[in-house]
Amino acid sequence: MKIILIVLFTLCNFYLSLFSQRPAPAPPQQKGILITNAFIHTGKGDAFIGHVGFQNGKIEFLGTANTKPPKYDTLIDAAGQHLYPGFILLNTTLGLREVDAVRATRDYAETGEIKPEVRTVIAFNTDSKIIPTVRNNGILIAQPTPRGGIIPGQSGVIHLDAWNWEDAVIRMEDGLHVNWPSRIRKYYPWDEQNESSNYFQKERQLKLQELRKIFEDARVYHVKQPVVFNQKLAAMNGLFTGEKKLFLHADFENDIIEGVMFFKELGVKEIVLVGGYEAYKILSFMKNHQLPVILKRTHSLPGYEDDPVDLPFKMPFILDTAGLLVSIDYSGDMEAMGSRNLPFTAGTCVTYGLPYEKAVQLITLNAAKILGIDQRVGSIEPGKDATFFLSNGDALDMSTNKLTHAFIQGRSINLDSHQEALYRMYMSKFGLKE
Repeated sequence: MKIILIVLFTLCNFYLSLFSQRPAPAPPQQKGILITNAFIHTGKGDAFIGHVGFQNGKIEFLGTANTKPPKYDTLIDAAGQHLYPGFILLNTTLGLREVDAVRATRDYAETGEIKPEVRTVIAFNTDSKIIPTVRNNGILIAQPTPRGGIIPGQSGVIHLDAWNWEDAVIRMEDGLHVNWPSRIRKYYPWDEQNESSNYFQKERQLKLQELRKIFEDARVYHVKQPVVFNQKLAAMNGLFTGEKKLFLHADFENDIIEGVMFFKELGVKEIVLVGGYEAYKILSFMKNHQLPVILKRTHSLPGYEDDPVDLPFKMPFILDTAGLLVSIDYSGDMEAMGSRNLPFTAGTCVTYGLPYEKAVQLITLNAAKILGIDQRVGSIEPGKDATFFLSNGDALDMSTNKLTHAFIQGRSINLDSHQEALYRMYMSKFGLKE
């Protein structure tokens, strides 16, 4: 009887796994494709009706409606549709978590405080059921990012359609993340800024000493390249040459200034601010140091009870107007499954002052520049990867974002998902038509 139960349990799991599989990754592009008459949002701040031709995974042709395109094997008439570069999701745990309540599906934080050698890309789950849902809203590239500790590890950049993490990789190690030890402990938006207890300040100083020591050791290691290999220090080498970026997670103005000066003094070449809630208070400092910013999701409450309720919505406009390179993420509560809303948070910025094409740029070319992949993706230009999508309507509006085609490196992506399958199943059950 026990053997029969084990067999039945195994068979049930097998059949459930069959039904839960995501769509299979697309095969490589075989034929050249020409998309005509689309309203093209280039990702560079402009838009026009025109044509895009691509072959072997690369964009070959881009022209206006008056330009005669060359001949291609396959023609897609996209009249009335919008064409966008693939949206880029920054600072995310997508693919590193599946069910938050189940510890075995959370793989975004390792134990310990100082972990520069940790790489999130190798833990990325290409079979995540969340990915097709996110992809259906135009997000085709992501930056899986570690969490926890002072130095949680290194992020990478991946395509959201691949058999495994090796196939998905765009950049294996794009930068090291540091959670700056804040001088302020603030639990709720209505809490006042305070320097907290003496114990907290001593604890903070110890963390800063740890940070300084490992960065000083890493700088010496980089210069001398000793015979004895040190995995932690070797992982930090690129910070002193500009090959890797340092993603500084900080919100308060004093923390931002202190963190930037700390790492500049230690010889770090490229710093990106992540969070930056009070960056608008120190615009001259930000501009002098040419700091790119990844703002937390704009659909958030203000940080203080006296702040304007729409301050998070206006933040991209304020920083962009100041001449800073700005992008947005969807970090926070339920970030993996909620990240499908990234385009709509960009759309909210339009209502609060940011020009529409600049809002598109937030999650396309600006994000690509921050990640150092703008020579490959982020805009519709000849020579770049054919990573873009077509939508029936405005992709930054949840009521009109409806993808008809999506391509990653020219590969035609299956836009089916778990939710789409459920929708079809219940429409069929009740004999309803779309």
